[in-house]
Amino acid sequence: MEHNQAVDGLLTMFSKANRDLSAVHNRLNKEFQQIYPDRANPMKLVERLKKIEEEMSSLKDQCRELLSAKQDLIDKARTLLVGNRTMLQRLQASTGVPVNAAAADDDVYESFNQVIDEWAIQVKSRKEDEEEPGSNNINQMLFSAIVQSN
Repeated sequence: MEHNQAVDGLLTMFSKANRDLSAVHNRLNKEFQQIYPDRANPMKLVERLKKIEEEMSSLKDQCRELLSAKQDLIDKARTLLVGNRTMLQRLQASTGVPVNAAAADDDVYESFNQVIDEWAIQVKSRKEDEEEPGSNNINQMLFSAIVQSN
């Protein structure tokens, strides 16, 4: 393939610029390795930060999916458990067996409802926070969900 002299000159200039930039990169890398410990190398830290930023979007989506799945599980558990409790009480009433209204059962049921209601309040407040501009702290949201739900 024939090139004219201007293209050859341009290719030569780009090749030289590439070599010069590679030499500067290698020299900076060596200097940073001598000055900073391996993990504190600013160039490596910048590379790590770029990689983290790229993965952050995916992580946010996965966190939202996880919180959504947790909400679905809570909704299904509540529906199933409340339905079973109601059905058991109806069966007891229809067979003439006294309805089990022991204090311990009511305490467990009330505790269950309280946990579910607290989760609903957390989700509602989190959604309101997400709608406010500048409240994109996914770390705080995830931390809150983990800590407050345990």
